Amino acid sequence: MKPLTYRHTRLACYMGYIVQAVINNLSPLLFITFQQEFSLSLSQISLIITVNFSIQMLVDVLSAKFVDRIGYRACAVGAHIFSCLGLLGLALLPSLLPPYAGLMAATALCALSGGLLEVLVSPIIEALPGERKESEMSLLHSFYCWGHVGVVLLSTAFFLLAGRKNWRLLPCLWALLPLCNAFLFARTPLCALVEEGKGLSLKRLLSMSVFWLFFLLMLCAGASEQAMSQWASLFAELGLNVSKTLGDLLGPCAFAALMGLARVLFSRTKGLPTTAALLLSGGLCIASYLLAVFSPSPLLSLIGCAACGFSVGVMWPGVFSLASARMPRGGTALFALLALAGDIGCCAGPSLVGALSDAVQAGASSPLAALFQTAPITQLALKTGFLAAILFPALLTAGVLLLRRKRAPGALE
Repeated sequence: MKPLTYRHTRLACYMGYIVQAVINNLSPLLFITFQQEFSLSLSQISLIITVNFSIQMLVDVLSAKFVDRIGYRACAVGAHIFSCLGLLGLALLPSLLPPYAGLMAATALCALSGGLLEVLVSPIIEALPGERKESEMSLLHSFYCWGHVGVVLLSTAFFLLAGRKNWRLLPCLWALLPLCNAFLFARTPLCALVEEGKGLSLKRLLSMSVFWLFFLLMLCAGASEQAMSQWASLFAELGLNVSKTLGDLLGPCAFAALMGLARVLFSRTKGLPTTAALLLSGGLCIASYLLAVFSPSPLLSLIGCAACGFSVGVMWPGVFSLASARMPRGGTALFALLALAGDIGCCAGPSLVGALSDAVQAGASSPLAALFQTAPITQLALKTGFLAAILFPALLTAGVLLLRRKRAPGALE
């Protein structure tokens, strides 16, 4: 058997991000099914999202200490095993346990995997030989988007062919993907990101002001992305009164496709500074949220959801690349803590939207009530949540402007 090469390592990493897309985005496509079959409220659905990203945050924190000790290979294989078990659990545990407890247990297993993959895959690619690291990082993260598109398209096809009543078979089929990639990661060659003993200590990293600025940028990147992504399917189906199939295709699917397109375009673009790309992304993201919120037309609101995907495309990989360039000795700890920041944002964004939406549904006043007096309450509630989420791209834009005022790459304080 021929030895595997770095090309196979890249393939495993690309597949790793597709796996992460599956475990993060399959459940949101089933939210309506969960609501109907298990009588869940918006708050309970919001808690599923919160638990997912909260566990990922805990894994991010712990990864800064244990990944280097255990080794990247063992952690990568373990992450895919957790993915497989979590997806199988999504299908089986609601029948073996009280339904909501079963969903939570499956979510926890998937979250363990998601946290590990976020910490591991980017530094594995960053450590491989080659130039243009920003392009490599952006291309890598585009596979998360293509995975998201695949989840929506293939899952939608499954619902049309097999019916939503057979939804339990769907996560079992998706579980085959991480199972196969676990075997690939077990054999691919890996490189060290930083020579042993030469990486920045956790204490040193936390003492650097520029690190905390990147932490804020990463938090806002995750929140800007997931506040729309996690609620787009429900927003389209219940808030805009379109069918589930059309809502998934025009909402989360278009969101993910345009996010992937932005990342591929940035990976092929020469001469555009990453900071400039991030500023453009922040401005477009704000405009996209405003369109989704204030448009009286369901179609234009869906276009706003989709455009948001393009606007956030560069945010996550762009911040990773800038941070790695500014702090080249950051090592695993840097990627783990930035992943933590991103997951805090991934939790905070959709949780804010969910909490405000639920409050409006429960009778709280909305600043949009006068503009949408005849709108269904669910539409008004979700639009209110999206309006508050504009805070995150606004903070990201301000943070990038502050970063540009700091010293040139290489400055650590």
